[in-house]
This record gives sequence, C-alpha cells and structure tokens, in this order.
Amino acid sequence: MEKDIKIVKETKDYLVIDKPAGLLVHGAKHITEETLVNWLLAKYPKIKEVGESLERPGIVHRLDKDVSGLMVIAKNQTTYEHLKSQFQDRTMTKEYTALVYGKILSDEGDIDFPIKRSHQGFKMAAVPKNFASDSETVRQALTHYQIIEKKINYTLLSVRIKTGRTHQIRVHLAALGHPIVGDNLYGTKTTKIKNKKIDLGRLFLVSSHLEFTDPDGKVVDSRVDLPLELSNFLKIAK
Repeated sequence: MEKDIKIVKETKDYLVIDKPAGLLVHGAKHITEETLVNWLLAKYPKIKEVGESLERPGIVHRLDKDVSGLMVIAKNQTTYEHLKSQFQDRTMTKEYTALVYGKILSDEGDIDFPIKRSHQGFKMAAVPKNFASDSETVRQALTHYQIIEKKINYTLLSVRIKTGRTHQIRVHLAALGHPIVGDNLYGTKTTKIKNKKIDLGRLFLVSSHLEFTDPDGKVVDSRVDLPLELSNFLKIAK
C-alpha cells in the first residue's frame, strides 16, 4: 500500500498526499480492509492524538474510496484546527477533474441542489430547492463546474465545491443528467452498462488541485496530473 500513496509535500505540521483510487480513508466497525489511517498510524504514530476521533486521526477531509488525488493531513492539533477552520470558512480551494457522460452545453455553471441522505441509507440524493426547509436532514450544497474539453459522448470538467457534502460532486453531476464515468452508485441504467464495458475499476474523478494556508500564513498550492489509467482512457474516448 505504501508505494501507492505518494507524498506530495511534507512539513512538521502537515502532509499533502496523492491518495490512490481503491483505498478507503478510514475504517468502520464492519470494515477489515487496510485504510489510509492504517498507513498514517504506522508511519506517524503520534498522529493518533490529532483530531476529534480515534477512527480519523489527522483527517480534516475525505475522498471516496474510488476517487484519487490530493488530501491534506494534519500532524498536530494546532494545524488540525487551523485547517479545519479553512474548510468551515470555505477559504480552502478544492478543485477536481471529472469526466462525465454526455455533452454539457454551458461552458460553466453552478449546481445548487440541496442534498440529503436517501431512503437507501448508503447513498445521497439531490432534492428540489423548496424541499430544503422541510427537513433538518437536508443540507445546502454548491458545486461550480467549468468545461475543459468537449467530446462527442463525454465532457471533461474542472469542478470546485463550495461545500463539502458526502458524495456532493457525484450527486450533483448525476442530478444534472451527466453521471461521472465509472460511477455505478449514481449512474443510470445506460451508463452502468457503459461502465461495465469501459471497466475503469474506479471513478473518473480526481482531486487535482488543493490550496490552503499553512500555520505560518504561507499559501500552499498543490496540483497533480491525471493518473495513467484515466489519461489513457481520455485519449481514446470519443
């Protein structure tokens, strides 16, 4: 597992990593597979004291298992609180690269459907805006997208999230009618069939740009390229 986790930047206060797809960030009672937290505790034992939960030491934000890309991890409590406040104040830049099915017409736009947990429990759902005041479980969510490249059957997007809801990008793009390539949880019957043929084994979604201010007030700007399996598919996708 260690060889798959790339350390992009490291200081005494934090760690910026490139998480591979297929790796869970943290476990739960029913999960026995290796996680990012297992790796962190083995490599940085003192990190167990950082954060608000023993299950998520140093973890300020998460990526879904089948999503790869940049994450920042706090190595001490002061940095944890510093980074957490930037997430809460929405001053941290979180930019993703996503390939979706279909051709999006607008060069850029905002998706602001509120999100709530669906009746199935393990997934989320976008709801009409006027539904937001009817339930405490409904959370406001805002996603901004900008087109990088238009293909015949796909659109490559740069996506920024202004809020950090569970599965936000996946839910919002699916609600827009353009599920992410490789996403069977939020895809349609047709895109699920296409996913099986494509067989990426992951989502075409990457946390490609992360920008925050470190405890010394310096701006940290990190970027990663698409993983090889995604860039190779992009070359042949029409």
